[in-house]
Amino acid sequence: MHGSRIAAVGHYQPATVLTNEDLASMVDTSDEWIRTRVGIRTRHIAGPDEPVDELAAHAAAKALAAAGLAPGDIDLVLVATSTAVDRSPNTAARVAARLGIPQPAAMDVNVVCAGFTHALATADHTVRAGAATRALVIGADKMSDVTDWTDRSTCVLVGDGAGAAVVEACPAGAESGIGPVVWGSVPGMGHAVRIEGTPPRFAQEGQSVYRWATTQLPPIARQVCERAGTAPEDLAAVVLHQANLRIIEPLAEKLGAVNAVVARDVAESGNTSAASIPLALSKLVERGEISTGDRVLLFGFGGNLSYAGQIVRCP
Repeated sequence: MHGSRIAAVGHYQPATVLTNEDLASMVDTSDEWIRTRVGIRTRHIAGPDEPVDELAAHAAAKALAAAGLAPGDIDLVLVATSTAVDRSPNTAARVAARLGIPQPAAMDVNVVCAGFTHALATADHTVRAGAATRALVIGADKMSDVTDWTDRSTCVLVGDGAGAAVVEACPAGAESGIGPVVWGSVPGMGHAVRIEGTPPRFAQEGQSVYRWATTQLPPIARQVCERAGTAPEDLAAVVLHQANLRIIEPLAEKLGAVNAVVARDVAESGNTSAASIPLALSKLVERGEISTGDRVLLFGFGGNLSYAGQIVRCP
């Protein structure tokens, strides 16, 4: 069993940008109110003719190109999403069809905002076990489809987008590029973040989520570092689920990653659920803020009050 690594990343966001001023014309809010409470300035919104599998396919195609691979090189497609409209074909199968991937295992992973880090761990385990050679791991959500645009407490938070990573086996003898996962959930508090009903609508108990994230998650994030044998001060970057700056900044501070770049993509992208971590990671790579081989903490949390994190090497 060899370890696995991220060979390349990619991301995609729809062209339409919704500003805080735009939202102020829709609901009783203001730019100051939104920035003060969640730190978001803008978000990207997909149109009615842009389904979630299209967002996912765009991001995946960029990751494939960055890795220098062809669709036929992929034998596993994992898509983390909680906003797929149809039950079958699943989003992963539709992405594979869009990209021309001929015979992959194709699975959706629904762990809401922690979906990408769960899917990444699943791909790592699968490649280590020899059940796959190369995997596309995608986080994609179209949160605008499940948002009540008259509810100012939630509509100011969300955005649409996708991020993707190519995962492959490490060469024999090479250090693994994806560290051990630490994951779990608090099922008894699963109601605190919901996408329920007909039609489904996103809702949350904001104060409960904030208290849980800022008090219970820092020790778990430190445990991720311990499992990987990495001190927080040796991290080059911290990429948390992009929920809210009021959660991201205290969590990163309590972790003690004093030398790390802290991803704050939520300010321009909003909360894109399962897309938020790969989207933010891909932007850090694209801008050159982290370099090949750097240690990066990925840590997702949210719906079900689930969490999953691992330390990866930057591609």
